[in-house]
Amino acid sequence: MGTALVSIVLLAIVAGIIRGMIRDRKNGKSIQCGGNCKYCGGHCERRE
Repeated sequence: MGTALVSIVLLAIVAGIIRGMIRDRKNGKSIQCGGNCKYCGGHCERRE
């Protein structure tokens, strides 16, 4: 029972992290360029 509970909690945390990354990507933020698209080298795109 404890293993199942810990697994569910971990899955929820990972799902939240992935959801946040997807939301940031849709808002034009990226790990590669840090939101400063002037210096990103073209691999991110600012959507306004």
